[in-house]
Amino acid sequence: MPTQTSRRAFLRGDLRPSDEVRPPGMRTRGFEQTCTGCGDCAEACPEAIIRTDNRGAVLLDLSLGACTFCGACARACPTDALNEARIADWPWVATVSAACLSLNGVSCRSCEDACDARAIGFRPVLGGKSRPIFDQGACTGCGACVSICPAGAVSLAKSTGAELELCQ
Repeated sequence: MPTQTSRRAFLRGDLRPSDEVRPPGMRTRGFEQTCTGCGDCAEACPEAIIRTDNRGAVLLDLSLGACTFCGACARACPTDALNEARIADWPWVATVSAACLSLNGVSCRSCEDACDARAIGFRPVLGGKSRPIFDQGACTGCGACVSICPAGAVSLAKSTGAELELCQ
């Protein structure tokens, strides 16, 4: 089912739906139209990981740290762009790129150490390398692994619904 583009986005030439990581509790449809860019959620965030994008809407900058899903941002939102009742519907999980140090023969387990949910593990393979394994069913999408990765290889992606993602 195609998603609709807002008139504002159309006039700006932004015809692609946004896959930006927005704060927990965001509206799945119409977030950009509902978010006023007031910044109340960013001020309320105890982790200081919410910032404004180039369109004036808020997003999570997980390079600064992890989200605790405390709901402070949603409680501070004066519109329905963020709502505490939708926090449980968080669709993001961790994924890794080929830049992963462990995939390239360098011993690194930073993401595994940072993951409180124990959703990241490593499987040894021939040649002294270890392959990261992400359990999407256990991953909360908090982003602790994103901010700690020295290679910037870990990011969040919308859940595929698969239990385990074996990285190659």
